Amino acid sequence: MRQTGKQKSLVFAVNGKRFELSEVDPSTTLLEFLRSQTPFNGVKLSCGEGGCGACVVLLSKYDPVLDQVEDFTVSSCLTLLCSVNGCSITTAEGVGNSKTGFHPIQERFAGFHASQCGFCTPGMCVSLFSALVNADKTNRPQPRPGFSKLTVSEAEKAIAGNLCRCTGYRPIADACKSFAADVDMEDLGFNSFWKKGESDEVKLSRLPPYHQSNASSRFPEFLKNEIKARTNLVSAGHRWYSPASLKELQSLLRQNKSNNETSMKIVVGNTGMGYYKELERYDKYIDLKSISELSVIRKDHTGIEIGAAVTISKAIEALREDNEGAFHLGSKTVFRKIADHMEKIASRFIRNSGSVGGNLMMAQRKHFPSDLATILLPTGTIMTIMTGKKLEKLPIEEFIGRPPLESKTILLSIKIPCWDSKRGIPSKTDTKLLFETYRAAPRPLGNALPYLNAAFLAEVSSCRNSSGVRLNKCQLAFGAYGTKRPIRASKVEEFLTGKLLSVGVLYEAFKLLETIIIPEDGTSHPTYRTSLAVGFLFEFLSPMLDTPEFSDVCRYGISSEDCKIELKCDQLGQKKVPTLLSSGKQVIQLNEEYQPVGMPITKAGAALQASGEAVYVDDIPSPKNCLHGAFIYSTEPLARVKGIKFKHGSSPIGVTAIMTVKDIPGENRGIKSVYCEEPLYADEIAQCAGDRIAFVVADTQKHADLAANMAVVDYDKENLQTPILSIEEAVERRSFFELPNSPYPLQLGYFSKGMAAADNQILSAQVKLGSQYYFYMETQVALAVTDEDNCMVVYTSNQFPESTLETIAACLGVPGHNVRVITRRVGGGFGGKATKAVPVATACALAAYKLQRPVRIYMNRKTDMIMAGGRHPMKITYSVGFKTNGKITALKLDISVDAGIYQDLSLYIPEKMLGTLKKYDWGAFLCDFKVCKTNLPSRSTMRAPGDIQGSFIAEAIIEHVASTLSIEVDSVRKINLHTYDSLEFFYTSSAGELQEYTLPTIWDKLATSSSFYNRTEMLKEFNRCNIWRKRGISRVPIVHELQVGATPGKVSILRDGSIVVEVGGIEMGQGLWTKVKQMTAYALSLVKCGGVDELLEKVRVIQTDTLSLVQGGITANSTTSESSCEAVRLCCNVLVERLTSFEEKLEEQMNSIEWETLISQAYLNSVNLSASSYYVPDLSTSQYLNYGVAVSEVEVNLLTGQTTILRTDILYDCGQSLNPAVDLGQIEGAYVQGIGFFMFEEYPTNSDGLVTANGTWTYKIPTVDTIPKQFNVEIVNSGHHKNRVLSSKASGEPPLLLAVSVHSATRAAIKEARRQLWSWSGEDETCNSNLFQLEVPATMPVVKELCGLHSIQRFLEWKIAGN
Repeated sequence: MRQTGKQKSLVFAVNGKRFELSEVDPSTTLLEFLRSQTPFNGVKLSCGEGGCGACVVLLSKYDPVLDQVEDFTVSSCLTLLCSVNGCSITTAEGVGNSKTGFHPIQERFAGFHASQCGFCTPGMCVSLFSALVNADKTNRPQPRPGFSKLTVSEAEKAIAGNLCRCTGYRPIADACKSFAADVDMEDLGFNSFWKKGESDEVKLSRLPPYHQSNASSRFPEFLKNEIKARTNLVSAGHRWYSPASLKELQSLLRQNKSNNETSMKIVVGNTGMGYYKELERYDKYIDLKSISELSVIRKDHTGIEIGAAVTISKAIEALREDNEGAFHLGSKTVFRKIADHMEKIASRFIRNSGSVGGNLMMAQRKHFPSDLATILLPTGTIMTIMTGKKLEKLPIEEFIGRPPLESKTILLSIKIPCWDSKRGIPSKTDTKLLFETYRAAPRPLGNALPYLNAAFLAEVSSCRNSSGVRLNKCQLAFGAYGTKRPIRASKVEEFLTGKLLSVGVLYEAFKLLETIIIPEDGTSHPTYRTSLAVGFLFEFLSPMLDTPEFSDVCRYGISSEDCKIELKCDQLGQKKVPTLLSSGKQVIQLNEEYQPVGMPITKAGAALQASGEAVYVDDIPSPKNCLHGAFIYSTEPLARVKGIKFKHGSSPIGVTAIMTVKDIPGENRGIKSVYCEEPLYADEIAQCAGDRIAFVVADTQKHADLAANMAVVDYDKENLQTPILSIEEAVERRSFFELPNSPYPLQLGYFSKGMAAADNQILSAQVKLGSQYYFYMETQVALAVTDEDNCMVVYTSNQFPESTLETIAACLGVPGHNVRVITRRVGGGFGGKATKAVPVATACALAAYKLQRPVRIYMNRKTDMIMAGGRHPMKITYSVGFKTNGKITALKLDISVDAGIYQDLSLYIPEKMLGTLKKYDWGAFLCDFKVCKTNLPSRSTMRAPGDIQGSFIAEAIIEHVASTLSIEVDSVRKINLHTYDSLEFFYTSSAGELQEYTLPTIWDKLATSSSFYNRTEMLKEFNRCNIWRKRGISRVPIVHELQVGATPGKVSILRDGSIVVEVGGIEMGQGLWTKVKQMTAYALSLVKCGGVDELLEKVRVIQTDTLSLVQGGITANSTTSESSCEAVRLCCNVLVERLTSFEEKLEEQMNSIEWETLISQAYLNSVNLSASSYYVPDLSTSQYLNYGVAVSEVEVNLLTGQTTILRTDILYDCGQSLNPAVDLGQIEGAYVQGIGFFMFEEYPTNSDGLVTANGTWTYKIPTVDTIPKQFNVEIVNSGHHKNRVLSSKASGEPPLLLAVSVHSATRAAIKEARRQLWSWSGEDETCNSNLFQLEVPATMPVVKELCGLHSIQRFLEWKIAGN
């Protein structure tokens, strides 16, 4: 670190480039610096709270004493810039890039088709790079050439904390595993490197070569030579201190007190900011990392002492180290189990910087639901704290139980004691120590707060007079269940102490425990959390009962070498921790008729995405004098806005202006299109919580966001109606949007006749469905730049640029030709960047227009989630008639759709729903819709809008019929599949020809390939043998109706023979550009001049520009790729015609003609080498049906409600796939997004309709540890369809519907659990166990409740009764 006078400067390196800073705002994060002050934009902002991995970088520290470099990942959105003094930072560009060469990681990500929208890919690559760097430092045996020292399990876990919304993770996991020393090459999925059946040697030779030199963090030599020192920085009223001793720290704390408690923040890794958002500015920052006393780890025969500033990752390493002879087996096991549990805290890149002390102090001061505090509670951990000069040692229970410690109190260390004979555990061979920790959370590998955590330590001994086990003493800790701090269940401990364990003793202990573990009011799922406490204690104690029925719940306690208490182990292999994905199989059929169309070409730009060089809107450098905006939104559902002011009474730092409805020169329009209109800002009255009120503009995005957070809106509700906040209220008050030219109620056949023909009827049954958030990795973003002559250029991440142009022009009151809207790529859309992106771009354009300065916004995740609206909630009432064999004769549906406050695209939802509701032959069908207007944020289209709800409703009805009849649901599905005649009746305009109806064929084919019937029988045996785990399997079909839209295209050939293509469709990860490139190469190859591969390399698809290509429409409904391809083919046909006639003339002069020669000669002869088209499908080609079938098998843990997806098999009819690699990725990604809807993603609101799940802490999308353990997909090329684009079919949305198979399989497992539960009650279980409704999403609390919140007590009562 360099000295500059009295000031000290910050010195570090980024990708080998030296940076020295003397003026730094201490609140600046590493992410902010990298994105604003360096050219390295591979570091992405997505969540801003360390929960997604998009911003991960590799941080390298040099130790001059050991001459070693320590490398680890950190979340740059939380890491403070001042904390990286002397460090080297590596971003994705530093791992590899297009200029110096891509790293094998990036090449393999591209080749395994592991990048779609690409926004998450740089972070994924850095996470894997870090794992390779650290694995290759180990002393493990040298791996085979081409591999690293990484193991398969480590490779998969390397990206466990990284989120992806596009791919479904399977190809990402395969790309990671391809580096593992112990990988079976047969387990690696479909890729562009080798063909099926080739030997391992050939496969390895075709992989981008990997050498250990590729895993070097490349710490720069110049940084090693910098003076090693601490950083104390002073700038513009802000101070950063790095004290080197406790004495210096005490002095700083005293200064702070004498300065009347100047706002101060004590930091180590700053990871707490991810949970407790920084909504104020601090004057002073004190970094504790340089204090040696806080960073040491001491081990002796009494235990392990860990400094408070030690990171969680280093603490894990210390606890796992094999200290030969230092500790007894019991203590070693306690330490190891604590470490194992700590590995589930957050994610690796958070554990690498988050400190042990920081975690515990958050628990003490702010009641953070800490795992660490709970698991240390029963171990007798001693805390050392310092207040002023006073040192104090106290048990962790007292530490946690004290009132929040004052700011001058510092936690110095924790000491976990050894548990051996010196701590009072007798050395007798019949006395043993048991220790176990537990947590129940939505994600097995962590990165999710628990519903409850627990840790139990017990001393047990064999009873001399019987075969039982006596519990001599125990310590039972529970936490994170909706209480301020973890607790010891002292009364239960007292009750159990000294008792001989029996069924009766356990039963009484659990009754007592239920009176103790009571979550505070307002805690979600309180009874579920209480049941978890009982379940975990049962899991801990039950193996000590000498009863066979308890065998499938056991876990391993601590036992010495001569243990006489043999604890039973789970017979199904819990001992061996499996890899996340046991295997996966992908089967495709290539169509070589239209090469390169039909070939599995790697996605265009995939390597650039992996290296972080792909440019998204927020990567565009800010123009000079650029301002930044943030929305001020309503927190009330229906209220008059009287005014806006700021907390503390003064305008926040950096604020330039606040834009409201009064600043609009034209129309108050946030969206204006042929589909819908809505205002940009609330005009006097805010209509819903989340309604846009104003747009605050400031000099930085941070200042704009802080100002928006500080805004206080003055509301008035006098003389306003009560807001409508539910479908029921909307129906009662007749608050509906009118459906234009409504065909509803729609009737097919005669409902009354169908009901009369039925043997059984279900009348007025109800189903409710909630919402789902898009969770695109890139939030809403725009940049507006003023241009000459009253014009405006707007860069936006947008699925609907055409509407954006129209809206901005109307808002500004200028002609449309004054507005240019440009979209290059979208970092995930899923429908959320269609209408919802328009007002964001319009707000920026309005502010830029009024202020005559560039204005941009990158919306923070919380605001995005509050304003997004998401998928449409629904309420469905149905009546159905059916025969005894399950054949349905009539179905009536009344569906109410919650559209929110504005119409948006909600009027199209009924039509979309019908396409999937009709998937079965209902006999007679009667359906009516109401689109409800409520005071909630307007809902919009989300991937498979209406389709997924319609398909689920159909399956819910099938399940209900099967349950009522007590017959297998699969037989009810099969008997109600369409014949071709009924298909034509229900889908008059889209059924196609008989040979196109492939569903019956793939239904039977998948039963064979997935061994469905055999597995069904095996599953019955499994359920018979296992009390606390149940499995279910389900086979589900889809019929998905699609509408192809009109799309423009333009193809131009440049003088050098390169080809430029423009299309209306937007690339957002679905491979549209890739398919368009293939189609261009194929269509131009008909000139018969040059090979198609050469032509493919010459094609570039460029960004969408609304003034260059008009009538671009909306990229949606899965069909824009194929319609864009057809538009391009029409252009190419024109060019081929021109070039062919010219080529014939040229051939008279030349024998053979190269492509470049042909084009250059065409230029000289003034041949028009640009062609435009507008593809409009005719009636015979505008609609068609997609078919697919999925079989899913799940396992439910009856103690926690956790559902594990063991296996999924999918057969999907893609027609003749335009690109099987792209379509495979779409199928897998859509399916996993569907799993999120059905199993994980809750999007709740408060009583005012304000979204409360507004970040990664509370909203959980699927992760790599929650996808199917075995994931098999086969794409069926079903033959030629003359009405399709080169016989192709869509793949973007229909596979999402197949995820209902997981929900149905879960229901089957729950049914087995309920049957068992009722049998314990001695009642006829058939009817009671069958008739239940499984909510969507089927989260852990939902599943556990249906399996029985008191199932353990019922079981014990049954046992006590003598069974």
